[in-house]
Amino acid sequence: MKTEVHVHGSVFLCKGVPLSQVEQALRPWLDYIEAEHITDAKSLEREEQGIIFDDNERVISICWTGEVGRSFHGKLSEACDSLGALSEYASEVEVTYYPDTGEDEFHQFFIGPNPEAIHEFRRQCVIEDINQLLSRHIGKSEVSQVTDLVAKLFDTHAPKKAACDTTTEANATVVPLHPRNRHLH
Repeated sequence: MKTEVHVHGSVFLCKGVPLSQVEQALRPWLDYIEAEHITDAKSLEREEQGIIFDDNERVISICWTGEVGRSFHGKLSEACDSLGALSEYASEVEVTYYPDTGEDEFHQFFIGPNPEAIHEFRRQCVIEDINQLLSRHIGKSEVSQVTDLVAKLFDTHAPKKAACDTTTEANATVVPLHPRNRHLH
């Protein structure tokens, strides 16, 4: 059974990462959709760019919709893991599944050069979300109290720094979140 999926985000690459390395990292995804190169990864939605590699800006921009099966999520996770090793700093890729049941599933992949960068980026995202949500309802000082508490909670769950910083792991975390509206960017 096929499900429509939309993948959206940008991954910021280290200096000197060539297209061939990007395509190798994305190989699980590209193989899944039977695309030889990222330029072959066309979106079902004509107005969407697909997967674009911008060598000058050192960024992979993704806005892609496709029909996928059950094993797609694992292949995308594998690709995101591989991209982590090529990234300069953490970013997120949003994935929304649109099953026929109408119960959309929203996931975030946090991609970064190391667990610490991913953790800090996740902290910033959560604090920003809470700030936007609460500032409509309560005052700035109360919002600040809540965001300070959230920051402290993240501090208690910070990943332990590796004993040797010479090894860089590819990291991506999938966090299921609440459903969001379809194809909003």
